[in-house]
Amino acid sequence: MTVSQTYSFFLGCVMPNRFPNVEKSIREVLPRLGIHLEELEGASCCPAPGVIRSFDEPTWLALASRNLALAEKAGHDIITGCNGCYGTFKEALHIVHEHPEKLRDVQKVFKGLGLRYRAEADAKHLIEVVYDLGPDAIREKVVRPLDGLEVAVHYGCHLLKPSVLRPWKKSARPTFLDELVEATGAHSVKYKDKFQCCGAGGGVRGSNVPVSVDIAQEKIDNVLEAGADCVLNVCSFCHLQFEMSQAQLNKELGEERYRLPVVYYTQLLGLAMGLGPKELGLHKHVVSTEPVLRKVLG
Repeated sequence: MTVSQTYSFFLGCVMPNRFPNVEKSIREVLPRLGIHLEELEGASCCPAPGVIRSFDEPTWLALASRNLALAEKAGHDIITGCNGCYGTFKEALHIVHEHPEKLRDVQKVFKGLGLRYRAEADAKHLIEVVYDLGPDAIREKVVRPLDGLEVAVHYGCHLLKPSVLRPWKKSARPTFLDELVEATGAHSVKYKDKFQCCGAGGGVRGSNVPVSVDIAQEKIDNVLEAGADCVLNVCSFCHLQFEMSQAQLNKELGEERYRLPVVYYTQLLGLAMGLGPKELGLHKHVVSTEPVLRKVLG
């Protein structure tokens, strides 16, 4: 399929239900970069790569393919702002491309739905599309450089792995997201175990919350030790993990010890582009973003 700058926007489950403020920042910022979003009517859960697939892969594949088929019908590639959804779609496309018999099985399921599917629409993460524009192009959009802001970049697991199915330059320590952060004028800080999981994926947060929060706490402690003003993510589930884990830790400790702002990339970029906090949903976070806003806006 020919890649255009218009995409079918796949929201996923977490973002519209828990973080419409993050969704708002995406809808405000991407069109200003020439990346246009069309609604993906009738979309369902992706579904999650590390959960449903473990129980019933054919059903998981059919559900994932249905979302891709809706984008294909619309004539666009699919774009998402969730690493887990991105991982699902990349895996599903790989499977049907490598195993034509599985594509035929999916097509049989769709026959009764009146839905055609040839696996021609690609799946993109929004940060992939932004990076394709290039850090220099992002700098040209900056009217309010975020000088002095110390940002701890969190990539997230499904954005990077498995590397064979990802478009990034093969590296144990990628830099593409750091480059996009620094294009805003902010500084990407080094911190211990930067590429460690947030602790939510693979069903961990759903099945064992204490273990999940413990993993998040270790990462947040590393970020705080590095002196970062905020932790930045590009995944709605990582966003949930960092915000909710701090709330849970503070409740357990009986004090507000953890107050590290959690910021999505389009919120950071939107600030650098001159947009206001309310336009970017920065006033609706579980963990207050006021420290970041004071540093940026004065």
